[in-house]
Amino acid sequence: MDDMMNDILRLCCELSADKQIKAAFKNSVKGAAAAGGGAFVGGLLGGPVGIALGGAVGGALGAWMTSGQFRPLPEILMELSPIQQEKLCSDVKTALGTLKWTDVAHLLTQVRQNGLVQQKVLGAIMSYAKNELKAEVQYVD
Repeated sequence: MDDMMNDILRLCCELSADKQIKAAFKNSVKGAAAAGGGAFVGGLLGGPVGIALGGAVGGALGAWMTSGQFRPLPEILMELSPIQQEKLCSDVKTALGTLKWTDVAHLLTQVRQNGLVQQKVLGAIMSYAKNELKAEVQYVD
């Protein structure tokens, strides 16, 4: 990863930490498997009524399983694959526009001092988390 991408990724982590952004992933495949499995087992044990009861219990279990645990977004960003990090950096670079910097400290200072740029960068980070990672996001405003 080149220096510019490292700077941008660090910026994303710092701003996410400043706003205490957390994300949780919903795993719908596990939830669907639990609901379907519950209906199947219920059907084997209790026939048509068992399907209904098993589906209800499996659905409740599936809903519980997919309500992910929130983790700090900076932690999640550092675990992204290089391709995912590259996409995030590209999105944030677009938000930065023509801004020039010499190192990560200089970049952080410029972004934190310019409310409009900071909002654009945070918007790009939030959009990435929601659209690309399919995460539910919480933050302090």
